[in-house]
Amino acid sequence: MISVFDVNRQQQKIDRKIVVALERISEAFRVLLWNESKENALSPIQIQALIFLLFHTADKCTISYLAKEFNLSKPTMSDSIKVLVQKGLVKKIADTEDSRSYNIALTASGKRIAEKSANFALDIEKPLAAISGEKKELVLSALLDLIFDLNQKGIITLQRMCFSCTHYQKKNGKHYCNLLQTTLAANDLRVDCPEHEMLEN
Repeated sequence: MISVFDVNRQQQKIDRKIVVALERISEAFRVLLWNESKENALSPIQIQALIFLLFHTADKCTISYLAKEFNLSKPTMSDSIKVLVQKGLVKKIADTEDSRSYNIALTASGKRIAEKSANFALDIEKPLAAISGEKKELVLSALLDLIFDLNQKGIITLQRMCFSCTHYQKKNGKHYCNLLQTTLAANDLRVDCPEHEMLEN
């Protein structure tokens, strides 16, 4: 059996080492997020939901959108939000055009927790300062390619990145945004763009 986690086979191919390295980093995210959730007596997904609500527009703050964002079923996401409502951290805002629908918004208490928790990944960001700008651009470009590929295969769902946006195209081998009408350098490429419009498959 060939596995990237086979310590002997890892040494034979750099791709396998990269996968294992990414797994280690994902573990760091899990630990930091878990610590933050314990401190606030919430689950990790509830902390992530609060942070999402803090930084995204109202049209994205619905159960359906959150479920897609975090690769969860609507009932599971709904249960998490229900707890946040009970704790007074979020509130439901009725849709004036559709009585069956509602948006979710942070309360003052929820905003305080979201603002504090939004820095849970700071310990991962800080070491990046020691890496040269050129290396960081190469890493970002490779990670965006990987994320886009996983998105196209349906392994991860919603991605508001340049590569999956109708405004993005390659012009003469360079990244170009038709909305901004400008060429994009590697460090201009976005992982989460507020103006993103999903590319039709």
